[in-house]
Amino acid sequence: MAGKNALSLSPYVWSYNGRCEEAIALYCKVLDAKVVVKMRYSDHPNAEAEFRARPEVNLHAIMHAQLEIGGTSLMMSDGGPGTAVKPQGFSLALMIDSESEAQRIFSALSEGGSVVQPMEKTFFSPKFGMCKDRYGVGWTVVTSN
Repeated sequence: MAGKNALSLSPYVWSYNGRCEEAIALYCKVLDAKVVVKMRYSDHPNAEAEFRARPEVNLHAIMHAQLEIGGTSLMMSDGGPGTAVKPQGFSLALMIDSESEAQRIFSALSEGGSVVQPMEKTFFSPKFGMCKDRYGVGWTVVTSN
């Protein structure tokens, strides 16, 4: 998108609470995500001075990460002390052409998490399902064929 009024929207999930590195690895494996940026609190140019008075800050935690998934960015963070909350009221939607690929991804994302709506045929999709991954992030998986 070019021009002075260019706009894009990317979800930013900051609720990984010390497990962001693990989530990044899972999403890279399952969704073929590519890491664009990964910064730890220790990467802050003045980390020692900035966080000296805040020992609750884990310098090895992910301060900010950006993944590229199918042409869309997903931004992620472990969250700072007191900011990581359980995600609710939304899900990350994946539109997938292949029913078998949709099932594979759904199974992998729900492993260690929970199934909200099992993968099944609906009036609007040959395969549709909703789950929460092991980090509590909601996913909606939909096939278009």
